[in-house]
Amino acid sequence: MRWTWTSGLMLKWPTLQDLASASLEEVNQLWAGLGYYSRGRRLQEGARKVVEELGGHMPRTAETLQQLLPGVGRYTAGAIASIAFGQATGVVDGNVVRVLCRVRAIGADPSSTVVSQQLWSLAQQLVDPARPGDFNQAAMELGATVCTPQRPHCSQCPVQNLCRARQRVEQEQLSASQSLLGSPDIEKCAPNTGQCQLCPPPTQPWDQTLGVANFPRKASRRPPREVCSATCVLEQPRALGGARILLVQRPKSGLLAGLWEFPSVTLEPSEKHQYKALMQELQSWAGPLPAAGLQHLGEVVHIFSHIKLTYQVYSLALEGQTPVTTTPPGARWLTREEFHTAAVSTAMKK
Repeated sequence: MRWTWTSGLMLKWPTLQDLASASLEEVNQLWAGLGYYSRGRRLQEGARKVVEELGGHMPRTAETLQQLLPGVGRYTAGAIASIAFGQATGVVDGNVVRVLCRVRAIGADPSSTVVSQQLWSLAQQLVDPARPGDFNQAAMELGATVCTPQRPHCSQCPVQNLCRARQRVEQEQLSASQSLLGSPDIEKCAPNTGQCQLCPPPTQPWDQTLGVANFPRKASRRPPREVCSATCVLEQPRALGGARILLVQRPKSGLLAGLWEFPSVTLEPSEKHQYKALMQELQSWAGPLPAAGLQHLGEVVHIFSHIKLTYQVYSLALEGQTPVTTTPPGARWLTREEFHTAAVSTAMKK
C-alpha cells in the first residue's frame, strides 16, 4: 500500500475512539509537513465530540454534520453525508466550481456571494438522488482530471455537448472569422454594462487564447502579508547521544498552533535590533547565554496561504559552556534525529 497521510492515520488510529484518545502532540506529529495544521487538530476535536458527546454515533446528514462537528463546513458536510450516508445533497469544491462555471458559462468571480449561491443551487439540482456519493465524486474527479484550470481535455469530456463555455468558444471563433470577412457580429456592437452578476466582468474581455478557461474569471488575489522573524538554532553538545537542539512550542491558537519550532521572535521588516531581541528570547528559555557566539546564517522564505514569512536564521553553539539542565514548560531539547520526526512545520525543516 502506498503511504499517504490517510493510510498513516488509519493505521495508527483505525477507529474514532482511537483518534479521540490520542494526544494533540501525536496528531500534530503525524500531520507535520502537510500544511493546514488546524485540520489535524479539528479532525481530532470532531472525533472527541462524537465519542464523548454523541455516544459514538456520527451525524448522518449534511445539516447535522455542519451543526454538531467543529471545523466541518458546508463542503465537508455534503461530501460526508452523500458519500458515506447516501444523502442526496450537492457538494461544491474548487473542481466542481470550475465544472459548473464552464457548463453554465458563469464568468463572474466564483467567490462572490451571488455566484456561490448559484453554484450550490446548481449542485443541489444536479445531484443524482439514487447515487449521490458517486455523482459528487465523479463531478470532483471530472474537474480534477478533465476540466482542468489550464489546457482542459474538452474532447474527452462526457458533458461537452452540454457545455456553454465550449459553445461560446465556437461562437467566438465564428465571430472572428466573420470579422475577417467584414461582417461584425451585432453582439459585439452592444455595450457590456456589467449588470449581469454571473457574466464575465466588463473589465476582462474575452481572451481567445484561453478558450473555455475564460470561465470562471477569478478576482485578483491580494499579495500575502509579509512577516519577518528572527530564529535561532541553539545547540548544546552532549557526551552521550549527540548534540541537542532547543525547540519551543507555539501558542495553542493561531498560525501553526501547538507545533514546535526554534526559538523565534517576530520583527518589523526594518527592525535593526533583531540580534538583541533574539538573545532576549533565547535567554527567556535557556537562561544566560554567550551573546558573542550568535552567528547569522542567512534567511529562509516560506509562503503560507496568506503570509510570506522571512526567517533571519541564526545559530548559537554552547561549546565549552555549562550544559543547560533545566527547561521551562513549553521547551525541550531534541537530537537531530528526534527533530525530524517531531511535530514541526515544513518551514522549520527548511
